[in-house]
Amino acid sequence: MAQEEKQLSELLQIRRDKLAELQEEGRDPFKLTKFERSHTSDQLKENCTIEKREITKRGSDEVEIIDAKISPFNGQNVSVAGRIMSKRGMGKVGFLHIADMDGQVQLFVKKDILGEEEYNRFKKLDIGDIIGVGGEVFTTQTGEISIKVNYITLLSKSLLPLPEKFHGMTDTDLRYRQRYIDLIMNEDVKKTFVNRSKIIASIRNYLNKQGFLEVETPMLVSNAGGAAARPFETHFNALDEDFKLRISLELYLKRLIVGGFDRVYEIGRVFRNEGLDTRHNPEFTLMELYQAYTDYHGMMDLTENLYRHVAQEVLGTTKIVYNGIEMDLGKPFERITMVDAVKKYADVDFNEIKTLDEARAVADAHHIEYESRHKKGDILNLFFEEFVEEHLVQPTFVMDYPIEISPLTKRKPDNPDYVERFEFFMNGWEVANAYSELNDPIDQRERFKAQEELLAQGDEEANTTDEDFMRALEIGMPPTGGIGIGIDRMCMLLTDSPAIRDVLLFPTMKPLEK
Repeated sequence: MAQEEKQLSELLQIRRDKLAELQEEGRDPFKLTKFERSHTSDQLKENCTIEKREITKRGSDEVEIIDAKISPFNGQNVSVAGRIMSKRGMGKVGFLHIADMDGQVQLFVKKDILGEEEYNRFKKLDIGDIIGVGGEVFTTQTGEISIKVNYITLLSKSLLPLPEKFHGMTDTDLRYRQRYIDLIMNEDVKKTFVNRSKIIASIRNYLNKQGFLEVETPMLVSNAGGAAARPFETHFNALDEDFKLRISLELYLKRLIVGGFDRVYEIGRVFRNEGLDTRHNPEFTLMELYQAYTDYHGMMDLTENLYRHVAQEVLGTTKIVYNGIEMDLGKPFERITMVDAVKKYADVDFNEIKTLDEARAVADAHHIEYESRHKKGDILNLFFEEFVEEHLVQPTFVMDYPIEISPLTKRKPDNPDYVERFEFFMNGWEVANAYSELNDPIDQRERFKAQEELLAQGDEEANTTDEDFMRALEIGMPPTGGIGIGIDRMCMLLTDSPAIRDVLLFPTMKPLEK
């Protein structure tokens, strides 16, 4: 270990010495302010023609037929820039690959083109340095689009070496902490985050075309409601008031429905003071939308169409594979009630269970742990979590939740113990939650009161009454459907990423010293 540290220290010193030499020569790369690029690596490779070529295999007399890509810029002078990822051949000819955001391009460097002085400077470049080059586009004998370099400009000196080429950056914890190196070394990681951006853009485009208005609502709130979650708390010095970070987007978006915006949505960060695991990060991206004059059936149709549209637009298919399992977004999504799902997978029919005592008895018989505050609906939900969720691999809407766990949802007219709510499941995960929104202010106040009683009993995730929101409901809110979709889990599914940290550029991490 001491030997490795000594070698690293020597490498770092060599790079700093090279920088000092450049600065003494008046060629400090950090004083350069810009470089004019004419093309990116991908642009050089767009609309290529294919030329069949015969090449002799190295070390044998066999001939191989290859497809050589001929760039439309062949023979033209271009300028490109990027980070040196590989470098070989140091006689009178050198080859290197530089990477930009789009990909990589090969550079061909010749001493008699650059001149002896510039070629010697080229030889001192390190992997990781950022350069700008100009030269003529051509296709090599092996069919690779390349640039015959006329000049090189060092734009930034890399003072720390990149991870060794063949092993890359494999330490998962380090990859999350130093995402900038992860993006440099792992093309698949970069592709995941490019696709994440495309997924969010596709959601926006779809909703905008459906007549939804994108809005922004406060992150710092006096009352963190709209979900069952523990909030983060902070202090606003200017007002000498305690605030919370929002746990949901719901209550402000509903105020806008009251204000006359019939279709609104927001894509934004929300914060929940909870643990870390493969599907949870304390800050995450949520999309919530609300549409007047529709209900949860309308939200099901919208969700199905949205997921199908995004997959087709971003991936080019409605069949996705996650962890080796194919899920088909092109087929109609299954729709099942929570009671029927529990009956199907646990063989317990809650339609036949009339009292809390009966619910507790069947929970005891199935070894379901519950708390004294739990009512019949809570116990139904515990059965669902224990016996059902893992089976919901294909796209499935689970409908009609018990009222006890749905404080902001409209009751079913024919069965007031249940509400018009669904959750959308894929891969055994809940990835969306939707309601026919409660717009009866009298009923809503009673539900808030029940939540406050739970809070007093120690339920840290219970809501409190939001008086301004109540005032808005009393002004009058039309029948409304609303939904929240977890963007991070959606991105996990569409990019086949095993953990939520794989789709967050900078996930929350425990401090290194701990």
